[in-house]
Parts: sequence; structure tokens; C-alpha cells
Amino acid sequence: MTYYTRFESPLCEIILVGDDQGLSHLHLNTGKGKRQFEISPDWIRNDVYFEDIRQQILAYAEGKQKTFKVKLNPRGTDFQKRCWKELTGIPYGMTRTYQEIATIIGNPKASRAVGNANSLNPIPLIIPCHRVVGANGSLTGFAHGLEMKQDLIDLEQGQTSF
Repeated sequence: MTYYTRFESPLCEIILVGDDQGLSHLHLNTGKGKRQFEISPDWIRNDVYFEDIRQQILAYAEGKQKTFKVKLNPRGTDFQKRCWKELTGIPYGMTRTYQEIATIIGNPKASRAVGNANSLNPIPLIIPCHRVVGANGSLTGFAHGLEMKQDLIDLEQGQTSF
């Protein structure tokens, strides 16, 4: 059985989806970027089921939580999952380039493929694709809008609060 919840956070409205295998989606409903998300009529709303992760996200948005403790179940290809796993190792407040991630996963020429995997990341914030930047440090791509990406980086670097 798949459950979902939606709630307002200082960041934006957030929608969580998951089941007993773990969290499968986290949607930042910014109204910007290219990511569209629809709640399936087959899913059951269950706010209590997600209360712990909701509290973690709210603490993160306040700058009080730097890591998340939640069982994840993102759906994707083996390559995408390798990329996403590597993203979870980027420390809070730090960034890496697409090239660095490609090199770490053993394919230094795959920076564009890493970028594509990031764009399909179904669990942003927790799988922190916002921490990946262009080779020159510039912000490039974020499915929920570059403004949100900059806001998240600024939050983690102590330069802003929500």
C-alpha cells in the first residue's frame, strides 16, 4: 500500500510518498522548475505515517538538522541509484561538481549523465542533488527551480534562514 502526505514547510509545500519499503518521492512544490507531480488516486493519505520525516524536514528548514534518518526506496536505473547514493555522501553545507561525482562513481566522462540522473532524483533534500554544481561553481539545473537550489545551498552555508 502506498501512502502520501502533503504539508507546508518554510521552504514550500512538500509532498511525501512511500510504503513499507521506504520513501519513494519527495516533491518540493515550488511552482517553478520543470518538475510536475501528481498524487495518484490509488495512494492513501496518511499524515501520521510520515510524521517523523516531516519533523526532520521542518528541523532541516530551520537549520537545526543536517542529516536525515529515513528509509529510502527511490526508483531508477542502477546508474541513477549509484549517483544518488554518492550524493548522500556530500556533507551538509558542501558542494561537489558533476565531474567529481562522475569520477567518484568510476566514469569520469559521465558528468552529463550524472546531471541527468540528478534531474530525475525523486527524493531531493534527502538525496541532496542541490549540492551538485557546475565545474566553475555555477548553479546549473534543479528540477524545482534554480532559486530553490540557491536557497538550499545558502541555508546550509548559514547565509539565510527560512
